[in-house]
Order: sequence, then C-alpha cells, then structure tokens
Amino acid sequence: MNEDALLTGILEPTNEPYAIAKIAGIKMCESYNRQYGTNYISAMPTNLYGPNDNFDLETSHVLPALIRKFHEAKIENAPTVEVWGTGNPRREFLYSDDLADAVIYLMNNYEGNQFINIGVGKDISIKELAEKVKQVVGFEGDIIFNPTKPDGTQRKLVDVTRLNELGWQASISLDEGLKKAYEWFLNNTDATVVAK
Repeated sequence: MNEDALLTGILEPTNEPYAIAKIAGIKMCESYNRQYGTNYISAMPTNLYGPNDNFDLETSHVLPALIRKFHEAKIENAPTVEVWGTGNPRREFLYSDDLADAVIYLMNNYEGNQFINIGVGKDISIKELAEKVKQVVGFEGDIIFNPTKPDGTQRKLVDVTRLNELGWQASISLDEGLKKAYEWFLNNTDATVVAK
C-alpha cells in the first residue's frame, strides 16, 4: 500500500477506529503545514516490535503474543501452541530501533507535506512467523492453527519506495530482530514464571 492509497477505499472494519485516529493526525499536520508554514512530518510505521513491547496475551499484538505463548509452552513442556486464525494472513514487521532511526533520518532529510511510510517492504505469513518464533524460542512441540478465531485483514504491507528513494532502508532483519526481542523478553520480564 503506497501513500497515495490513503482514503481511496473502505477502511477495514476491525481497524476502523484506529485508522481514523491516524488519518486525523496526518490531516492535521498537513493542514498546519499549509496554514502556518510549519514542517510537521507524518510517519506511518508498519507493525512494530522490540524492547518494551507489550507481552500481555489479552492486549498484545501478534508477534509479542507469539513470543510469550511459545515461551510459556516451552517452560510447561506443552505438546502444542495454539495460534489464532488460519495462519494465511500476511504482515510486515519493523524492529523498533529501525523506526527510531528512520524518524531521525526523516527529520534531517525530508521536507514535504506527504506522509511517509516506514517499513521493511517485505511481509511474511502468520504461519511462517509462528515457525520462526518457535525456532527462536526453542519450542519443540507442534503449532495448531485455530480457524474459528479471526484472521483480520489478509495483508498489511506498506510501500516504502519513497523512504528508500530518500536514502533510508531498515537494517535489522526479522530473524535478527526476533532474537533480540526474545532476549529482551527473557531479561526484562518474569519469563521464568508462567502467568495464568
């Protein structure tokens, strides 16, 4: 999805309130820039993960939830881990340190009124992601997909052509980022205790 696609279609129903809030912020910055000559930059990041993530299974996003689920299953010697949905939807993930780097880069290298997507420009299926997390955590059981649970939007991938043309690209691969995220989880949460 490139930046020009904004407001060209119907918003995905489960994401609508969040999307409207983001769009309002973008439009506010565009209006201030036009009316008052400010240089506010709107950055639109893809799905983020990394240090200080939310690992609460009730409120977290898919990647930190998978880290916690696989870790707890490993500690409990569980035979399986359940993953919601079919595993077919595709998502893009950006390590939080790369987002910080991109935002600083934009502050130093971009002047314009168009918002800029920030991402890696590659996506992965939830099934592939679950396999990667399983490997990083060292869980040896099976993954069970529960198709009675929602999949959500089938694909979320941002077009990062504009950002790349400005000279910035993400530097932390998903494999490296997953290892760092799991290490942070182990060192900064009570990962030895399984929360019920």
